[in-house]
Amino acid sequence: MIFESLSEKLQNALGKLRGKGKLSEKDVDVAMREVRLALLEADVNFKVVKDFIKNVKDRAIGAEVMESLTPGQQVIKIVNEELTKLMGENESKLNISPSPPTIVLMCGLQGSGKTTTSAKLAYNLLKKNKRPLLVACDIYRPAAIKQLEVVGQKVGVPVFTMGDKVNPVDIAKAAIEHGRKNNNDVIIIDTAGRLHIDEDLMEELTRIKESVKPHEILLVVDAMTGQDAVNVAETFNTKLDITGVVLTKLDGDARGGAALSIRAVTNKPIKFVGMGEKLDQLEPFYPDRMASRILGMGDVLSLIERAQATIDEKKALELEKKIRSQQFTFEDFLEQINQVKKLGPLDEILGMIPGINNKALKNLDIDEREIVKIQAIIQSMTPAERNDPNIIDSSRRKRIALGSGTTVQDVNKLLKQFKETKKMMRRFADMEKTMKKKGKRKFPFF
Repeated sequence: MIFESLSEKLQNALGKLRGKGKLSEKDVDVAMREVRLALLEADVNFKVVKDFIKNVKDRAIGAEVMESLTPGQQVIKIVNEELTKLMGENESKLNISPSPPTIVLMCGLQGSGKTTTSAKLAYNLLKKNKRPLLVACDIYRPAAIKQLEVVGQKVGVPVFTMGDKVNPVDIAKAAIEHGRKNNNDVIIIDTAGRLHIDEDLMEELTRIKESVKPHEILLVVDAMTGQDAVNVAETFNTKLDITGVVLTKLDGDARGGAALSIRAVTNKPIKFVGMGEKLDQLEPFYPDRMASRILGMGDVLSLIERAQATIDEKKALELEKKIRSQQFTFEDFLEQINQVKKLGPLDEILGMIPGINNKALKNLDIDEREIVKIQAIIQSMTPAERNDPNIIDSSRRKRIALGSGTTVQDVNKLLKQFKETKKMMRRFADMEKTMKKKGKRKFPFF
């Protein structure tokens, strides 16, 4: 889970204040010592931690807390606001030029995920009815051009290339002309990285910047490298004056040092975050939502947006009708499993729900293999069996178990659960009809 260790420690430290009717300055000091330690262990920049603790303490021992009816909750509110401020307060959107094309220069060290991120960004823009063009300017890394062509093809975005013998500055300039002629309104330039920062890399990037005058210079850094990512961001910003940062591998970052430090150190916003390896897993960065998740307050807005983007509305309405008319089948059940899987890993989805903290998620055994097993069992049924499970006798159960690589007990368990689910749906539908007859309002879930 994102920032798991940091989140758990902060929630523990602040949880001690939550139920207190009165707070002394000593109570605040003790809590802030724990918060400070949690942030330092999360690899947050030392100066950033120092300033953060000072800001929280100054507000926490002021009138807004001491005169509050719930001082403990007021301190948590202050920590939430200061965390949000630390990461940039508001979402920072991509700068789109009023006169196309918008030129985006992607830079970063080798291995940060720059090429994949370029394709993810292109796909993101494609979904917003833009016409992006990817440009291969990494002529040094073996197969870099081929990699960009492959990911470009996967997301359905054209790739401009002139091979590995042409100067990257000339490739960038030619790509802009090509983009203008072909009505590409966003041009994303994938540049070369190095294993470490060197003068040659910076000089080449500076020349490309001067020749194409990009509207955005996005630095791609690996969130899991913590303080190293912050140091890289500081150097690139000094040399290139970047306009924003893309944090990759945020889904695997248990500490959060990079996300919490980069904005404060560079004064440049985090614009996007990589939340997985798939090419549709690049998301805008919302500081307020991230702060809420860190403190166990959930992230309902992101969950709703993800659901709206992935769940088929027409199919959802069809399912509602089937539930109302009690015609829910295994075919529908399989469709629902597929829809939920599109939202992402279950622990990540649960982490977006307010009130579910890391400790609760740790105690909850979320075995996604069980979902795979259920899918296999349903897919081993014939269409007739999916529509009417009552026909599944003992011989059919043996065949289904054999076909799905499971046991007869697994099949029996699923059939029993499905039967219970249908009973519950029938009760809800009957209750709704009764309430309608009495002239009362419907249940919120119907």
